[in-house]
Amino acid sequence: MSTMKPRTLSGFMELLPAPQQQMERFMSVLRETYSLYGFTPLDTPIIEDAQILLAKGGGETEKQIYRFQKGDSDLALRFDLTVPLAKYVALHYGELTFPFRRYQIGKVYRGERAQRGRFREFYQADIDIIGDGKLDIMNEAEIPSIIYKTFTRLGLRRFQIRVNNRKILNGFYAMLGLTEQSAEVMRTVDKLDKIGPEKVAALLREEVGVSPEATDEILRFIAIDGTNDQVMAALQGYVGRNELFDQGYEELGTVVRYLGAFGVPEENFRVDLTIARGLDYYTGTVYETALLDHPEIGSVCSGGRYDNLAGYYIDKPLPGVGISIGLTRLFYVLGEQGMLSEDMLTAPADALVLPMTEDMAPAITAATALREAGIRTQIYGEKKKFKAKMSYCSKLGIPFAVLMGEDEVAQNKLSVKNFATGEQVTVSVEEAVALIRAELTRRGEGTVICEK
Repeated sequence: MSTMKPRTLSGFMELLPAPQQQMERFMSVLRETYSLYGFTPLDTPIIEDAQILLAKGGGETEKQIYRFQKGDSDLALRFDLTVPLAKYVALHYGELTFPFRRYQIGKVYRGERAQRGRFREFYQADIDIIGDGKLDIMNEAEIPSIIYKTFTRLGLRRFQIRVNNRKILNGFYAMLGLTEQSAEVMRTVDKLDKIGPEKVAALLREEVGVSPEATDEILRFIAIDGTNDQVMAALQGYVGRNELFDQGYEELGTVVRYLGAFGVPEENFRVDLTIARGLDYYTGTVYETALLDHPEIGSVCSGGRYDNLAGYYIDKPLPGVGISIGLTRLFYVLGEQGMLSEDMLTAPADALVLPMTEDMAPAITAATALREAGIRTQIYGEKKKFKAKMSYCSKLGIPFAVLMGEDEVAQNKLSVKNFATGEQVTVSVEEAVALIRAELTRRGEGTVICEK
């Protein structure tokens, strides 16, 4: 029989066991942190009715979506987690309690050109708070505080959450008579980090049709910089000229003040008037998060406030605020930068029980006792030489080998070898559990990411 060469499709990630354990730990930290803030887990189908997914899409979304027919059904793979959330909230509106706080970590699919760090199948990690008609500004400050807590728990310190408010931008462009072009202007200004101010100015004049005078005003405005207090003081000079601007200014000032109350250090967040987020449905506070030592990575977590999540599916105003982390891409680039901790335990087990007698029952009993105490335990079940058994344990990075020979069986004890220190002791099951737990606690104190 001829064999087929195995291959993985371009743009799809498959990890070996050790990095998969790192990814699992990554997701575990996210789940633990989101749960700490009272978010409930949610899962939605990967496949949806194509019309449901495309209700808010069209354009580029329709080009990138994986769409297929099954019988008479027009189906598609979800391309983000926000649209399925909108459908879910609309469908279950009468059964949910608002504000509805959910987190979701799941795969999404985009049929775009695969390239370095860009995938066609990838995990997103989202949190959203959905209100029933109203949503207090406090929520817009809590979201970046969760970003801060999440990234610090992962091991990051040198990052900055950049905050702005779309009402400030829309109000400012209204002052310049650019209300009709404001969305286009914001999408152009959003390219500032990638192409620089001169090219942004050229695009504004030549493609968006903004006058040279208004272009200069826009560039002066988005160049406002300094501490958060200095930026807010500069914005004060525009207050009183446009009602929407004034509302955005008040909201942004409240978010900045509340972030301090949430315990976010000022070095980890900054008011940045260039942040607009390209999507038109953002209506209030917007966020982008950057790693300060790796600006080439771009935003690693972004989102903002929107006023009507499910307007295509239900005739009720459902405002929300949320963020999304492109988890697969972030994991990939952190690995590429050598920022994933090599000290993190990635073994599939904490202990490997090695039967040294013909009768396997004592080894099985020992493994069962360790598992009942919460120690992840494998039993080596191959009839191989001792050296091969120890090599298996070492290659997998299992911290402890538990030897069950005739002496151990006779004494009703276990011989426990610590691979990190080379030390081997013969102890009771209770003492073995305490010994292994102590070492696992010590080694588990590290983080997933180590900054360099």
